[in-house]
Amino acid sequence: MQNTYFISQTTSLTLVIVISFIFAYLGYYHSRKSRTTSDYLTANRNIGVFSLTTSLTASALGAWILFGPVSASTWGGLGSIIGYSLGTAFPMLFLVYFGKKIRSEFPKGSSLIEYLRRKFGKSLFKLVLLMTIFYMFIFLCAEVTAVAVLINYVSGTELWVTALIILLSTLCYTLYGGLRASIFTDNIQMIVIGIILIISFIYINSSIGSQFSFEFISQKNPQLLSMSYLSSYTAGLTFFIAVAATNLFHQGNWQRVYAAKSFKILKSSLIISFVIIIPIVFYMGFAGMVAFSIDETVRPDLGFFSLLLKNQSILISLTIITLGLALTISTVDTLINAISSLIIVDGKATLSLKKTNYFNVSKYIIIFLSLISFIVASRGFDILYLFLLADLFCCAFVITVFYSFYNKKINEKTAYTSIIVGLFGGILMFPSMDFSKSLLVGGILPLEIFNPFISQSLLFLSFVTATFLPIIVLKFTKIK
Repeated sequence: MQNTYFISQTTSLTLVIVISFIFAYLGYYHSRKSRTTSDYLTANRNIGVFSLTTSLTASALGAWILFGPVSASTWGGLGSIIGYSLGTAFPMLFLVYFGKKIRSEFPKGSSLIEYLRRKFGKSLFKLVLLMTIFYMFIFLCAEVTAVAVLINYVSGTELWVTALIILLSTLCYTLYGGLRASIFTDNIQMIVIGIILIISFIYINSSIGSQFSFEFISQKNPQLLSMSYLSSYTAGLTFFIAVAATNLFHQGNWQRVYAAKSFKILKSSLIISFVIIIPIVFYMGFAGMVAFSIDETVRPDLGFFSLLLKNQSILISLTIITLGLALTISTVDTLINAISSLIIVDGKATLSLKKTNYFNVSKYIIIFLSLISFIVASRGFDILYLFLLADLFCCAFVITVFYSFYNKKINEKTAYTSIIVGLFGGILMFPSMDFSKSLLVGGILPLEIFNPFISQSLLFLSFVTATFLPIIVLKFTKIK
């Protein structure tokens, strides 16, 4: 356990409180003059290029970029970084095409679920709704846990303290102002994130010099850059499929599709966001490879911090906390508002409760989910496995759901069957918690009868199976 810290708990806690309060105040103040349902759900469909771009980018990123790509790069190499970068950014290009279609066919909507509810029956729509909320809830837990762990690493601050401050401050302005408040604070947070990332790049590059290069990585760990390194390909494809599929079901993205003042603004914002996201995620992964090449004993997910905090600078420590808070709050407010909007819009069709104020119901549910997130973050639980399971669910849904946008002959029964088959196949291959076997490989059938590639690539194969098996069902149903 770490016994020495880079700054005091008092200094860290003060910064956390001040920054959280500033964002809470800004979000509350900006939304207090306009609090209509349209503002809460879609920001009155009146957002311009700058605000939409910064909001899309800030919402797509999160504290996870400080840990995920950094860790993945140490075993997946260059391929994992490319897959992570493209997987995070790809939904932006995807939404250019599907965003235009859903806005034109359902102009007064505010979610993907609404569209599916009108196309399919209640059975499938409820399944997609449940999966979407489950995924975003896991994402919420992961973000709060990540920032709590980060601040604990830097200052020793108790996990529960950071988690409580973040959740309370974000809930205060997000449940009050909705999407309008979330987008406004995203604008400021993305500016802060961009400035700090540029400063961090300059600082690391100047402090370690020639070691911050592909040449240095090639000398120390050439396999990470090798084109023949199989783990690089499987890791890259795994991250691309998983991250891209989950983000396509992120209600926060669909809210912003509807929030754009026009499709021209939406298209420009999505393309610019795509261009911004790729180098940011790639930079994080590259930093991980450099840190691993300098010291192979460094904890993989702390590689980025090991480079920044090499000289134990108090100023850099404060900067890291600010970066983590900006990344987390921008993501948490998006997730809170996204889940809330789904309950408000689709709650009536799901719960069928008469004379019910679904605004209030959404707030009660959000507070309950936030309480669970607080407990998870306070205990420092590793929720990576649950996150991967949520990714698997999204993979099983993705092709059927979005193919149905263009093929009107896909009915509820066909869609339901293809999703269940994909999910069943993915679960058979999905690795156990120690990643040594799966339900099929090493469970139903002996591990020894399988090729080593299969037993060593269970996560990759489970995502591929869940994603593409539904295609076979759609083909055999002779959909034309």
